[in-house]
Amino acid sequence: MSVEDNKRLVARAVGEVINGGDLGAVEGLFAPDIARTAREWVAPFRAAFPDVRMQTVALVGEGDSVVGHFRCSGTQTGPWMGRPATGRAFRDVREVYWFTVRGGRIVDWWGLEDNDDRRRQLRSGGAPA
Repeated sequence: MSVEDNKRLVARAVGEVINGGDLGAVEGLFAPDIARTAREWVAPFRAAFPDVRMQTVALVGEGDSVVGHFRCSGTQTGPWMGRPATGRAFRDVREVYWFTVRGGRIVDWWGLEDNDDRRRQLRSGGAPA
């Protein structure tokens, strides 16, 4: 796959799985040995923030790597990280993820999220809508 193909695959994963909540799409986007982990990461977050949206700011690719800069927003209607639902929203939380793509599937990923900002917004009454 080309770098552009890899970037499109990552964009699909964000659009279909994170934003769309289609956990069934995980099987076609992630390698079999990490698909379960992907579902276990996404499902509780989407349960806590069912309206979550990751807006892609940039996708940069080289070889089998794709790095994405995202801005994440959502409303907490379920428990998250041991805290009960607040009904409050967070907006534009910065996130950066590094994906490795081989054979047309995501085989590894890791990320950095500004959870301090997310928690601060959820404690303070949420971001303006």
